[in-house]
Amino acid sequence: MSRPFLRAVFRGIFHLLAQVKITGTENVPLSKPYVAAMNHVSIYDPPFAAAFWSEPLEIIGAADVFDKPVQGQLLRAYGVIPVHRGEYDRALFQRIIAVLAAGYPLLMAPEGGRSHVPAMRRALPGIAYIVEQTKAPVVPAAMVGTTEDFWQRARRGERPSLELRIGKPITLPEITARGKEKHAARQANADLVMRHLAGLLPEEYRGVYADSAIFPT
Repeated sequence: MSRPFLRAVFRGIFHLLAQVKITGTENVPLSKPYVAAMNHVSIYDPPFAAAFWSEPLEIIGAADVFDKPVQGQLLRAYGVIPVHRGEYDRALFQRIIAVLAAGYPLLMAPEGGRSHVPAMRRALPGIAYIVEQTKAPVVPAAMVGTTEDFWQRARRGERPSLELRIGKPITLPEITARGKEKHAARQANADLVMRHLAGLLPEEYRGVYADSAIFPT
């Protein structure tokens, strides 16, 4: 199974099961690599984004999902980059940086994993480190409707609404601090990404960023 084939299959499945709405496609950069940063509620987020994004995305996915028979096969077929959650993996970061350096866009979840509920958790600083090393802009990719009960609702014939709201690219502030201050600056940049995401999301999705959301202008 090729990546274009999988994208087409998932587009067909989502159109069949749901009412799909995509907005903000004009915000996707056309001439340089970028990081597409998504809120991550459930397993449906990555295939939904991959299916309807205007170009193929490189994707980071949890390594433990590769052990599941069907999901693992699909991840390998697409070429998802496995990441061990909660572990620092220097080789992984080098691979991600190489992907962006080669000009490919990357999809990742700053939260570091699924929240299982709509409300966002606080981001991990990894996305800020990646941007620090590559100078890539960040494109917020807000997912609405991809809750864990999506499949059950779809099977009942409800055709729930699924939305992908793409925000304007963000250029994160340059980090010049060292030591603990550098870590704090990276966390602040990761939080900045999430604040922009929160501004694209309904109130119940904003979670810990409810009071600091940055709304599009």
